Amino acid sequence: PVVIIPTVVATDAPCTGLSVIYNDDQTFNSYLFYPKNPEAVLVDSSVIAHAPVKFLVAGMGDALGTYFEARACERTDAPSLENGGITRSAMALSLFKRFGRCGFLSGLVSKGKERSAAKKACECQVVTPALDAIIEANVYLSGVGADNGGLAVAHSFYNGLTALGGHSAPHGNCVALGTLVQLVIEGASKEEFREVQDFCMEVGLPVTLAEIGVNTDEEIRIIAEKSCVEGESIHNMVADVTVDQLYAAIVAADALGRERLAEK
Repeated sequence: PVVIIPTVVATDAPCTGLSVIYNDDQTFNSYLFYPKNPEAVLVDSSVIAHAPVKFLVAGMGDALGTYFEARACERTDAPSLENGGITRSAMALSLFKRFGRCGFLSGLVSKGKERSAAKKACECQVVTPALDAIIEANVYLSGVGADNGGLAVAHSFYNGLTALGGHSAPHGNCVALGTLVQLVIEGASKEEFREVQDFCMEVGLPVTLAEIGVNTDEEIRIIAEKSCVEGESIHNMVADVTVDQLYAAIVAADALGRERLAEK
């Protein structure tokens, strides 16, 4: 039996039934799946409140991709992350934490004031209902939602990024930008794309490549190529995604992000 007691909420890993394996050069290797998930996950909110704020923000980025990736997998009847079917309850959990969706008021789905209030509480090292809600969204809703939903472009983008070796951007920050890339590939509406951009900019997540330390065309090419290798979750997308298509989407998402930042 395993009990997990996370001291940061930078990812949804605590509730999942897997580990991510990396090579010695810090590049992504594979997912190691376990027979079962942890028996319990206990989070002390006061510990999280005293941890660096950047971890809380990164966790919001990792959680951000959950709904959009699960939605993409549902469209193609792809297997869940745990290789089962994607259940209605998994989609409900993913949807429940998606900001601004159907007026739900919990975790990442909550109004902007709550996620901003959670970040402010962490900056002040105090526990508030808003912080508790984001902790639940980052760890539980995202973890269980991802396990029983599925992965698509956002996490493949991150895995491809690790091929650059030793990058400093947190996992969740990269997943957030990868979510924007996925929306470009999907041809998402301007309203939905800007909604995600607004979320990222509000809490301090990246909307451009420069913000995660990617600055050259060669690096973008490497990310696109490594993200599309056989077995990657990007292949759960409708009609699959080629290296050239992903490259174009990355460039476009970055350009749109630079455009938004220039408007500020």
